[in-house]
Amino acid sequence: MYEDIQSAAAKVCAESTSTDPIAIAKRLMAIEGVPVNGPVHHLLDGAALLAAMRNAGADVDLGACLGELFERGSMMPGAICGRWGVCGSAASVGAALSAWRGTGPMSGDQYYADNLELTSRVLAEEAKLGGPRCCKRNAFTALRVASEFVRERYGIAVHASMPVCGYFKANKNSCIRDRCPYYPSQP
Repeated sequence: MYEDIQSAAAKVCAESTSTDPIAIAKRLMAIEGVPVNGPVHHLLDGAALLAAMRNAGADVDLGACLGELFERGSMMPGAICGRWGVCGSAASVGAALSAWRGTGPMSGDQYYADNLELTSRVLAEEAKLGGPRCCKRNAFTALRVASEFVRERYGIAVHASMPVCGYFKANKNSCIRDRCPYYPSQP
């Protein structure tokens, strides 16, 4: 469904030198055809994390990890936040970590537990912000939490900047405005 976007995203990630997954995510969100909301974030959010980790010196086979992430992310339907109680951005960074460490449903190591802990931390932070859904707000939150997680758990020097949202005008139906930490102070 998103083959052109996946190809462009892989190129952006491969060419990136930033250790800031928010900066990388903003470049990915600017790819032509990326909507304000939707399941494309199930692919892009984890991709930004993987690229930042690789750029920070982690041993990430970016091509292989992105291929696995895109396959896994493509299985997640849209609107799972409201229908399943699992945000696609949280699942995306969890899938990125899983693709990097090669974990699957039968893994019995610490990496399996790490994937679950990461997604639970992201979901807890997103729950504090509430809804309705905003894939940009959730992407920024997931990447900020994931950056902190990989720094503390693996010592990877990934640092997420504090973004200011530029999408609120296009997201009129679900922007929570002043309750969002990324909403600009002077819109």
